[in-house]
Formats: sequence, C-alpha cells, structure tokens
Amino acid sequence: MNSFAEIIATIKKYDRIIILRHQNPDPDALGSQAGLATTLRQAFPDKKILIGGNDTEGLKWLSTAETVTDADYQGALVIVTDTANQPRIDDQRFDDGDFLIKIDHHPNDDAYGDQLFVNTKASSSSEIVADLIESCDELQLTKEVAYYLYAGIVGDTGRFLYPSTTQHTMEVGGQCIALGVDTAAINNKMNEITLQQAKLQGILFDNLQIDASGAAYAVIDLDLMKKLGINQEQANSVVSTPGRLKEVCSWMEAVQKDDGTFRMHLRSQGPIINELAKEHDGGGHPLASGATAQNAAEVEQMFEELKEIVTEYNQKGE
Repeated sequence: MNSFAEIIATIKKYDRIIILRHQNPDPDALGSQAGLATTLRQAFPDKKILIGGNDTEGLKWLSTAETVTDADYQGALVIVTDTANQPRIDDQRFDDGDFLIKIDHHPNDDAYGDQLFVNTKASSSSEIVADLIESCDELQLTKEVAYYLYAGIVGDTGRFLYPSTTQHTMEVGGQCIALGVDTAAINNKMNEITLQQAKLQGILFDNLQIDASGAAYAVIDLDLMKKLGINQEQANSVVSTPGRLKEVCSWMEAVQKDDGTFRMHLRSQGPIINELAKEHDGGGHPLASGATAQNAAEVEQMFEELKEIVTEYNQKGE
C-alpha cells in the first residue's frame, strides 16, 4: 500500500485528473469523490479535474457527474474512490488513463491500481479523504469540502450508529461542524423519503420472513415496484429498515432488476456476512455487503446459507 505522501506526489504530476466511484453511488461514494475533487480544485486551480460516472436521481442534491470524453482519459490521472473491485467502477474506461489510484475502505480483495490506499478501519472513504487533506499542507478542509465529506461519513455510519464509527470519525465530523456545515440539513435530506417509499416500508414489514435464529429476508420484485410507482434506486432506500426490529439479527433484501436477476443487499448486527456475498458474485464490508442472485431459487439458497451463519454465530454466543 502507498502512503498519502506518495499519492499527493502523483497528483502533483498530472494536469488532468478524473475522479470516479462505484455504480449506483451512495453518499460516501459521492461525498469522497466530490470532496476530493473540490479540495484539489481549490489547491491546484490550473489542473483540469473532472467528476465522472452516472447520476443517481435521489442524490443529485449532493453531487452530479460531469461529461468525461475519451480524449480526457488520454494521459490523465484516474482516481477511484470507495470502490472495492473493478467491475463496480462507474466508467469502464477507468483503465484508459495514464495512471490509476485506488482510495477505499472496503476489504482489499481486488488490489487494482498503480497506487492504492486502503484503510478498512476507516468508517468511510470520505473519512480517508479527510485524512489525506490533513496530511498535506497544500490541501485544505474548507466548508465546501467538508459538506461533501460530512455527508459521506454520515451516510456510511448510519448517522454514527454503526460499529465503524470511531473517536476519529467523530473528530472529523466535529471539524466539519466547526467549519459551519449545515449538518441538520444534510441529515434531514438523507432522512427524507417519498410517500411511495413509506408505503414500501410498511409492505416490507408485512412480508419480511424472520427465522427463529434472527435471520430475515424480503423480496421486492418488479411487480411490487410497478404497483407502488417506484424504481430500483428508491427500493434500495429501505435496506436498513429490518434492522430496527428487535427480532432481526442479520437480513437480506432482494431487489429485482429489469433483467430478472436480483440485487442482494446483506446487512448484519453481528454475524459476518461478506463471505456469503463473495460466494454470490459480490462482496463488501463484514456487516454490510452486496451480491447478485440470478433467480428466486438463488435468493432462497442465500437465505438458507444466511440462517446457517446466524445459527452458528448464536451457538458460539458471540
């Protein structure tokens, strides 16, 4: 792994920098991407710095992408934030640049890039970007930069509820508050849902299958989304909902895609579930991962496997 000093040295060498993140971005992907782009633009106004990828409708209030041409990639430095593996990078031209840097906090199962900085103990990639800024006198944590990084940290810590939240996480958040970031507005925006999404939460509670072990799952198929008038992005907003139930320890939500396959969202309050995700074309954090199920039968298979994981966890008394 490379040091912050080595990454900064590489950044200084390039006049054109393209910053990418993962597909279907969450607040941390957008926050780390836009926060890094903003601090670099402020420090190096003569450099051309572009934010690539596809926009997520529900998060346009946080950040939007820019047009990046094939020509832009020629001779450019490409930096990818918050993306564990190459297939999930939200622009498959990422390797067309001259040099590639990975900045991430997920398990480093795919150690791509010419340079990489991965800290799995960090709450978020936004926290890592804040540390990168702190390490370099030429970069500044301004109010504008802090806005993006605070949103990313809040998003990936579940408003500081998840175990990944550390003293350092809170210190970085405190720095953002001290700079005058309207944290209440960010929190309120993230807490906002549509009436259709609220109805989906109610249906989710009704349809959630809960095993005696504490494992649970629910399926959100195309018919249900059509009935409620919501898309896959909006359906993803209820991923954390089952975790509010006392009876639920670990859970999966299967959101059907247009091709009939299912995007699997795995969450846990104790048992490690990312190895299960890896077995089904996915991966992620020990307690928060994603995977793909080709059909309903694979969804059922994954639930059986999840029950085994949770049962074993309970038997160990962890």
